[in-house]
Amino acid sequence: MSKEDVKKGLIGIVVDETTISKVMPDINSLTYRGYPVQDLCDKCKFEEVAYLVWHANLPNTLELRKFESEERQNRRISINLTKIIEHMPKKAHPMDVARTAVSVMALEDKETSDNSPEANMRKAMRIFAKVPTVLGAFYRIRKGKKILKPKKDLTFSENIFYLFFGKVPQKEIVKALDVSLILYAEHGFNVSTFTARTITSSLSDMHGAVTGAIASLKGPLHGGANEKVMELMNKIKTPKKAEKWINNAINKKEVIMGFGHRVYKSGDSRVPTMKKHFLKVAKIKKDKKLHKIYTTLEEVMLKRKNIYPNMDFPSGPAYHLMGFDTDFFTPLFVVARVTGWTAHIIEQHAANKLIRPLSKYSGEKHRKVELLNQR
Repeated sequence: MSKEDVKKGLIGIVVDETTISKVMPDINSLTYRGYPVQDLCDKCKFEEVAYLVWHANLPNTLELRKFESEERQNRRISINLTKIIEHMPKKAHPMDVARTAVSVMALEDKETSDNSPEANMRKAMRIFAKVPTVLGAFYRIRKGKKILKPKKDLTFSENIFYLFFGKVPQKEIVKALDVSLILYAEHGFNVSTFTARTITSSLSDMHGAVTGAIASLKGPLHGGANEKVMELMNKIKTPKKAEKWINNAINKKEVIMGFGHRVYKSGDSRVPTMKKHFLKVAKIKKDKKLHKIYTTLEEVMLKRKNIYPNMDFPSGPAYHLMGFDTDFFTPLFVVARVTGWTAHIIEQHAANKLIRPLSKYSGEKHRKVELLNQR
């Protein structure tokens, strides 16, 4: 095996097939089951898209009603899990809380070891419905507030706001969250999805695969980037400092989070839609600085480096203006991506082959073992 045979990061390597999503170069768009995501954002709510990702088609009225009913019936978490969350360190990262909670769900789920398509779909729904409840509970505990029980008369996104803040905001803000969930729901063989499929390939269970995916998503080179974007904007502080800051960062060759993407070379197709809704939220919240910092950074990066922002760049400040703490940004990504992960887990089980790549050995050559007193 020559040095050229090693593909660091599996760049350019096609490892399997999927029918779930694709970035289509001809229309420069991420598509779910063939539908451009921006069209889904305009014409559907998140529940419809979750149904699509799992069932390969958009639901009709009756199918959606049944799907929503099942999701709402599964929102509550056990007393045991609630008590575990109550005893978690208040300074714990919510991603670690989410990862631990899904592991606990595995202990409580009677179908954990059943990998049949039917059982996996039921487990996917349970994880999907309960993760927002887990995150809302930890958020409120950390704030010294009473945990709220999910409401069955609220949509998925409305329920998230209620679980965190005890109230549902204006419809435009709910729509912005809904759009972000649609845009984050699925994205091919990204590192967390590939992690989930790798775990699944050993015939492990869905909860284990989702737990591994959450751990993978936490990293700042993947889902954690939206948190880093907000930290960056907080560091800049005012729009007047934005241009100087970004130019200095470029001159020093620093990594600037929220820009660039391995898949998109001429701009992340999700950004225009998310940016539009970020700006709507900014207007409602009478934001006087974040949208200006955003615009300055975007313009300078494009002018000097010809690098476009990715989805994390508008979602970070949008979540901030919605009222979410920065370390809950990536957990909101989890809420959405559970749909994509579980769809890939089911797809992997349907035509499974153990994922076991080769490596090129570059260590010491064959050596003779000497006795302890001879070393």
